[in-house]
Amino acid sequence: MNLIGNWGYPTPIKFGAGRIKELAEACTSVGMKNPLLITDKGLADLPITQNALDILDDAGLGRAMFSEVDQNPNEKNLEAGVKVYKDGGHDGVIAFGGGSGLDLGKMVAFMAGQTRPVWDFEDIGDWWTRADSDAIAPIIAVPTTAGTGSEVGRASVITDSVTHVKKIIFHPKVLPSVVIADPELTVGMPKFITAGTGMDAFAHCLEAYSSPHYHPMSQGIAVEGMRLVKENLPRVYADPTDIEARAHMLSAAMMGATAFQKGLGAVHALSHPIGAVYNTHHGTTNAVVIPPVLDYNRAAIEDRFEALNGYLGLTGGFDGFRAYVVELNDSLSMPRNLTEMGVEASRIDELTEMALKDPSTGGNPVEMTFDNTKALFEACM
Repeated sequence: MNLIGNWGYPTPIKFGAGRIKELAEACTSVGMKNPLLITDKGLADLPITQNALDILDDAGLGRAMFSEVDQNPNEKNLEAGVKVYKDGGHDGVIAFGGGSGLDLGKMVAFMAGQTRPVWDFEDIGDWWTRADSDAIAPIIAVPTTAGTGSEVGRASVITDSVTHVKKIIFHPKVLPSVVIADPELTVGMPKFITAGTGMDAFAHCLEAYSSPHYHPMSQGIAVEGMRLVKENLPRVYADPTDIEARAHMLSAAMMGATAFQKGLGAVHALSHPIGAVYNTHHGTTNAVVIPPVLDYNRAAIEDRFEALNGYLGLTGGFDGFRAYVVELNDSLSMPRNLTEMGVEASRIDELTEMALKDPSTGGNPVEMTFDNTKALFEACM
């Protein structure tokens, strides 16, 4: 019998509107007395962030913040954040924001007590065992977008600023100790961020569903996650104040990140190098490449879509599902192809080499080679 897998599921989650008021209590529960809130540049001055700092300050926990975080965070952001953490004598991190703030915050908590460079902990084999587990600071994650699901993940994506390669840094203790998932924090997202992050959650679920690995719990979560996106992403795109739909999208994001324990695939293998080279929005890039990746994987996955469509209320098997994705992208004003996003045909060979080195390739249902991956990039142009 070859039904074998190593499974793990996430962390305590305080879910619901208004739960941000429990931030100080969450800090105390994990022993934080002097937390550092880490977020991105765009969120630093917004009311939701200042309110979170007020909650901490009122509880005697200070209002320290680090926000020099790029859209695709790199090791320079990480080094700066670690310096602020150490200089301030902090004892834990509140990772606050979208994927960039969450990923960078988790890495500051991870690296503040390590002596080796961050690239020594890349998600390759058992490299994570090189880390000093006892030196990893506690983490509270507060998502303000509904897409990446990094709040329930054991890894972060950090871009090497020299090679422009996105690398996954993994350790089991990078999983946040507590998540506060408050849909009210997501209401102020611009429409293009709502769309892009929502499609990121969808891509996570779809790739997990398509992965050849055996993980029936993740498979079930992926199916329900896609249903939540299908029913609620159009609602929040049309009405950003729809708090119920916002809540369902937060759930879908966490479900996608939980489901992709089963594996990611060519969507992420392509979008990671594109984001690293062109600084594109990750979820938007995923959305653009999904239809060509479906075509690329069709022979291996098309028999799965009758069952999926039955649950999602779609018809037409594989072709019906693909047509739905194209229609959804169009309704969200997504670019039609990578050329519209600024990707240059002259760099396809370089991007192909980068894609083949991405760990997401291992979860794709069709083996990725240089020739078929280059053809896939060309199909996305």
